[in-house]
Amino acid sequence: MTGESSDSCQVCGGTGWKPIETEAGRSVTRCDCFQRARLDKLFARAGVPPRYETCSFESFNGLTERLKAAKAVLMRFVEEYPLAGCGLLILGPCGVGKTHLAVAVLRELVYRREVESVFYDFRELLRKIQNSYNTLSQGTEMEILRPVLESPVLVLDDLGAERPTEWVRDTVAYILNSRYNRKLATVITTNFEDRPREIRMASDGSRVATEETLEERIGMRLRSRLYEMCKVIHLEGDDFRAKVKQAQFQV
Repeated sequence: MTGESSDSCQVCGGTGWKPIETEAGRSVTRCDCFQRARLDKLFARAGVPPRYETCSFESFNGLTERLKAAKAVLMRFVEEYPLAGCGLLILGPCGVGKTHLAVAVLRELVYRREVESVFYDFRELLRKIQNSYNTLSQGTEMEILRPVLESPVLVLDDLGAERPTEWVRDTVAYILNSRYNRKLATVITTNFEDRPREIRMASDGSRVATEETLEERIGMRLRSRLYEMCKVIHLEGDDFRAKVKQAQFQV
């Protein structure tokens, strides 16, 4: 097959084949650029938003020791993939780098392990499913859900961001339970803390509750399921977006 590799390749001239010497004489084999082009297409099909397409472990640097340790755990996850039914639950406040690391995991699994993967923002996935109920929609609910349910790796970003209605919880439960039963890896990020909600005293003496917890946002059953199917990673440290990303804009 031709046309699969880059036309600018100096080795194969864009044919996807390069000459090699064997004991039987001269022959040809697939050029490295052909493999790269195939993996580029596999990564493109994952649906990673353009803003995060370049996220990698290499670009996640300038970090605290805790973030470095978390990064090492995620890199080890890639090395040990596939672990039977094991996924990742990445917890942490806004801006600490959860989505960056989730995409880095996906990128490594695609380019190093050739694993088919799919990325979905939690809210966007729910909207696509809801839109499928419209009679004018060109896609059915199952057509949208099939890659979410069957892809070897799913990155579900910002779990809990949508208001937790009964329909939302039922939909998430269906997705997670289906993947759990299939022993498929799911990488999940969330901004919600997984600890009891605290009650603090305001300056005027009134009692003020902290933000919702993960269990309050998705329910006790779903939280329990996440702990069955995922290794939990707590990210703590400086705001990655504010500190590291802003440094890229310095002149």
